[in-house]
Amino acid sequence: MKKVLSLISLSFFIQFLYAQNLQNDTALIRSLRMASNKAIANHDIAQMSSFWLNDLVLVRGNSTHLTGKDAITAEWKKLFTDNPKVLYIRTPTQITISHNDTLAWETGTWKAFNSYSNGGNYSAMWKRSNNTWKILAELFVSLY
Repeated sequence: MKKVLSLISLSFFIQFLYAQNLQNDTALIRSLRMASNKAIANHDIAQMSSFWLNDLVLVRGNSTHLTGKDAITAEWKKLFTDNPKVLYIRTPTQITISHNDTLAWETGTWKAFNSYSNGGNYSAMWKRSNNTWKILAELFVSLY
């Protein structure tokens, strides 16, 4: 009976640790998103791109798409040069971590200032890379 109780206790402890990891990962992704917003506000492309994987796929709110960190970086540079007042803010409403802790799904709303759109909804796919989370794909839909 003692072994059974020990196994049950161990099982609860493991579930507790797993739930704690999920909460930590969710909080980390939220903080990375806020740091990404700050980098956009500062027009700091080097900092912005530090959150991306090299093979990032981006579908923009105007339905165009780009693939690869270099192409996306070049497009941001052009945008900031052409429109120095542009600002985008993404606000997560839900973050879900995969059961194997290697992928995460973020969804939320985005707001734009001095842009072609006022904002809409977005989703992002995050991938664990070298003990942190990086963005693998983002989809933005202009709704306003």
